[in-house]
Amino acid sequence: MYQKTTNEAERIGSAIVQAAYEIHTEIGPGLLERIYESCMEQVLKEAGFDVKRQVTIPVHFRGTPLKAGLRLDLLIDNQVIVEIKSAEVLHPVYEAQIISYLKLSNKHLGFLINFNVPLIKQGIKRYINFVP
Repeated sequence: MYQKTTNEAERIGSAIVQAAYEIHTEIGPGLLERIYESCMEQVLKEAGFDVKRQVTIPVHFRGTPLKAGLRLDLLIDNQVIVEIKSAEVLHPVYEAQIISYLKLSNKHLGFLINFNVPLIKQGIKRYINFVP
């Protein structure tokens, strides 16, 4: 049986989607990823969430920690990962990236948000790390 997302994770997810809509409406597409990341941090903090930026995830190979870790764009309430993009096309590697981040961080819910789209609903993708 697969684990379902919690009500709290769903509440965070709704706030993330709402924040992306607000930001895209206010400043539109075509800016740098770090601008959208800063805006997401501000909007989500204003909504009362704990937001951490550029969170390092340790990576181990054969039991040995690697010196090169990964960095999450945003971690909301230590539960939900948000990966920000501003790209013409979302490459499959971005999807693989968010899935790997979810697995390595042992988080259940993540969002890949591409702000470089005409309508933000085209740029929001939700991912669930199913833990048996």
